[in-house]
Amino acid sequence: MNFRNVGIVYRKELTEWLRDRRTLISTVLVPLLAFPVLMVGMTSLMAVMIGKAEKETAKVMIIGGEDSPQVVEKLRHVKDLEIVPYADDWKKGISEKEIRAAVDIPEGFASALTQGKEQTVKIYFYQGEIKSSFGANHVEKFFDDYRDAIISSRLAARNLPTDIIKPFEVKQENVAPPEKVSGAALGGLLGYMVILLSMTGAIYPAIDLTAGEKERGTMETILSSPLSRVDLVLGKFFLVLSASLSTAILSIISMGTSFYLVGNSGAMAKKEAAAFQLHIGFLTILSVFLMALPLAVLFAAALLTIALFAKSYKEAQSYLTPMTFIVVIPAVASLLPGFDLNPKLALVPILSTSLVCKEIVAGTFHWNYILLILISSSVYAAAALFMAVKMFQRESVLFRS
Repeated sequence: MNFRNVGIVYRKELTEWLRDRRTLISTVLVPLLAFPVLMVGMTSLMAVMIGKAEKETAKVMIIGGEDSPQVVEKLRHVKDLEIVPYADDWKKGISEKEIRAAVDIPEGFASALTQGKEQTVKIYFYQGEIKSSFGANHVEKFFDDYRDAIISSRLAARNLPTDIIKPFEVKQENVAPPEKVSGAALGGLLGYMVILLSMTGAIYPAIDLTAGEKERGTMETILSSPLSRVDLVLGKFFLVLSASLSTAILSIISMGTSFYLVGNSGAMAKKEAAAFQLHIGFLTILSVFLMALPLAVLFAAALLTIALFAKSYKEAQSYLTPMTFIVVIPAVASLLPGFDLNPKLALVPILSTSLVCKEIVAGTFHWNYILLILISSSVYAAAALFMAVKMFQRESVLFRS
């Protein structure tokens, strides 16, 4: 291997890569803009829709209640509610969004309350429809307040204090620092995105440098140069690796910016917004990068090897598309509850990296697992790179017809 020759191949491929407008869009523009546009746009849109739904007067139908006129009259005066006349097809009305909810007041409701008997009021709404949920919430709040008023009057009639039914309160107090809160909430997502984007960022250049060369008829020209096959494959490999890492790094920057903008947009509650504030130090960033590096090497070498078997660009895409699912499954598994680092999982590629990145972002450094994952991932990466070099030395693969 000649490092100078490897550098020549790398610079040549890099120059051609940067000249390709599609490359700049997929590798630079999309990772930088995708997350801010999606996250900030979706959050702002949701905030507008929720705000509009909260302010809208909800049409509610009363079922029964003829013998409880006082309750019905009070319900008619509730702000943000419009009581509509009863109709037998009230369920259809809720489903078709003609009304938002219906409340069933049982027969003899008022007299039963006077006698101290327990009653059940049913509120019907369309689950998953936000305006219907808000309408049902307004009705439920009215009956909660009405119930509290009845309890207070009963206690007052017996000269009992109102706190007799509530002897103590339970409050939850958070002791975790902000970086732990945000890390626990977003650490798994960050690790998942780093892994996924490291792989997707390498797909296009891996195809272009192998099947693309065959399709353009330039593979024979490159192989006829005085450079060794090892120098050629390493030069191409480093270009694919650069694309993989640059896509992942730009996406991390984009994600961090998106979380910051969402957390400070005012569109979320203070408690929810705190979870979107990533408190990441230099050691955390460096650690995540080091954990992702051998995985990026593995992806670059594996994709380069697989794409080399294809005769055309389209065929290479059909080979590499399933790779996305192979990577996504273990990466997503790390987000599920019950998956914690242990010596066995530390040897599983992709899954181990995703798990350790989640722990690192949360501020927990298991150095024994970090070392074990680095070693195992490096072994897998070296094996994939060795396989790529071997495939480039086989004429049957390079000139497969």
